[in-house]
Amino acid sequence: MFAIKRALKLNNNEATLMAKHAGFRRVVFNFGLSLRTQMYSEGKLSDSKVINEIKKVLTNHVKKQPEFAWMNQLSSRLYQNALIDLKDAFSRYRSGASGHPRFASRRDGQSFRVDSSNGKVLLSAGNTIEIPTLGTFRLHEPLECSFVSQTFTLSKEANRWFVSFCVDAERLPFEQTKESVGIDVGVKYAATLSNQQVFEAPKPLKQAKTKLARLQRQASKQVKGSNNQRKTYNKIGRIHARIACIRSYFLHKLTTYLAKSFKLLKIEDLNVKGMMANHNLAGAISDLGFYEFKRQLDYKCKMYGSKLVLVDQWFPSSKICSNCGNKKDMPLSVRTYDCPACGISIDRDLNASINILNWEPSA
Repeated sequence: MFAIKRALKLNNNEATLMAKHAGFRRVVFNFGLSLRTQMYSEGKLSDSKVINEIKKVLTNHVKKQPEFAWMNQLSSRLYQNALIDLKDAFSRYRSGASGHPRFASRRDGQSFRVDSSNGKVLLSAGNTIEIPTLGTFRLHEPLECSFVSQTFTLSKEANRWFVSFCVDAERLPFEQTKESVGIDVGVKYAATLSNQQVFEAPKPLKQAKTKLARLQRQASKQVKGSNNQRKTYNKIGRIHARIACIRSYFLHKLTTYLAKSFKLLKIEDLNVKGMMANHNLAGAISDLGFYEFKRQLDYKCKMYGSKLVLVDQWFPSSKICSNCGNKKDMPLSVRTYDCPACGISIDRDLNASINILNWEPSA
């Protein structure tokens, strides 16, 4: 199973329809969260019955009130999926995978999910797509062939709307040509491999900082809520969307190459949250996308049949000589490992990647 994502070519009425549905999803999610919190504080219901009771209240009481009549003009599948999202959010919270669910805000992004109540639908190849309960919309990039899917996610990035959906398909068997590799991720280079390959990442956020700062100063001086301020914020949003696209394209290209080339990959299980606490490195780390690199590599190794090994985050890969095993302190400013024991002089990141390749878990 894999996902397909396409940009929608919307007119003003269609864009307004999408915004209304995103607002509908936000209202339902927040209403459900508020009501669920109230029910639990009163100890009225068990966890398994809360979501069903919320759905009954929303359907039989809230939607029938005059001030909420607008809800009946929008897709009913949307509010049911919003409550499923709420249920999933609490499941993740109870399992310790995430924090307590928070009220949704427009600033967090606009997105919603709809599906077909009659099972999977056929999506024909071409420049249009028929989304269940919403209608038919034009695409910027056509579908190359026909697909079958049931659930569709609509999301807004900057000033553009996208649709994504999953399709069932099996990838053809893939045989990696190279055996194993150690990978050191860093700030200077995105990835240094133990075979001496080096990948330098684009730094879109660093390059756009000056322009973003100018636009943010401009927006702060404009009348709050005015059309001019809205236009400035749209420009800022487009820049951030471009930054995300550049970073995503590079990471996808790199991780796909690694997963398709090597049978065994070893990387450090970095504590990205802890590293972000270092304010001198936080900007560079977020620009490179350390967490996303590991996440993509994880699922792509499973997809292409290679194996990913996470090296202990406390393993001192940069401090150990890859030639003789001698250990010494290595400040971040020192870029070359000069071993006092065997006399070898080697690039810091290459030395770390070789150590990562040679790492074995302790018994």
